[in-house]
Amino acid sequence: MATTRSASHQLVVLAAALVLVGGLFALPKGIVKPKESRSELSKDAAATATRDGGGPNTNGSKTEASSGPVPATATDNGGAHSDDDGHNHSASADAAAPHTTATAAQRQEISRLLKEYQAATPATKAAVATTLARRYNGVERFDSAGYYLEQVALAKPTAANWQQAADAYFQAFSFAASDERVKLLGGKARELYAKVLKEQPGNLDAKTNLGMAYMASENPVQGISLLREVLEADPRNEKALYNMGILAVQSNQYDKAVQRFKDLVKVNPKNVNGQFYLGVTLARTGAKEEAKQAFLAAKGLSNDPALAASVDEEIAKLK
Repeated sequence: MATTRSASHQLVVLAAALVLVGGLFALPKGIVKPKESRSELSKDAAATATRDGGGPNTNGSKTEASSGPVPATATDNGGAHSDDDGHNHSASADAAAPHTTATAAQRQEISRLLKEYQAATPATKAAVATTLARRYNGVERFDSAGYYLEQVALAKPTAANWQQAADAYFQAFSFAASDERVKLLGGKARELYAKVLKEQPGNLDAKTNLGMAYMASENPVQGISLLREVLEADPRNEKALYNMGILAVQSNQYDKAVQRFKDLVKVNPKNVNGQFYLGVTLARTGAKEEAKQAFLAAKGLSNDPALAASVDEEIAKLK
């Protein structure tokens, strides 16, 4: 179940690139065409980069390209309720995050912790909030995890605590299923990353994610500026290279996109999405043989059969 879900999510993200290149390729069978708005494409780019393009968990080096968050095995109950602290969990919120799942035992544990949080003293509240965030993260309710990690940061305002909360909201942003959720969660991520950078202006991971969040806002130019700042400080930064490549594709600058993705796979040849998008952009510029080699490289880095089938289809269209 987890493998199927993660493979499906990755293929939807990969399909975004095919949409971006103006219909150069037909979408692989079984893929739902993603929205073509800048915010949706940028969100997909952020999601892919976070999971596969050099994020702190993968470091861009795992051969499992679709190794995103692993869901639980049962469907959440979807019932509306409100925490006593005012953080609302509703059926509509669950619908906005359809990837989330929780077993009965997990829901019971979260309910117990919510009561414990309400009864906690100021001295123990942060510890309970941290545990709650961990449990919400385990069922992929990243917005809820972000809320409780923000409570920790408000009690103990360190750069590390602000970044934990920002990262959770950014993860929720990457899964957002509507423009409203993109705006809400992206804005929250930007707010908290700004707090991190106020304390640590040289924190390139925070600056990269802030740039990605701005890419889906009304001020994408600010996102470009931040990503350029990251690359000036670290020309080998995988997430920044990846997203600058996506931006070049969005503006039909395929030669620039090819160079960004070439730089990315030079830094890390095992970056699956870098190899795939390199194939997409090389094909767009007419370099069919090079595109084929990039597609084959992407295929060789993952044992995901859905990705393999998609790559085979794209290679067939190069002939």
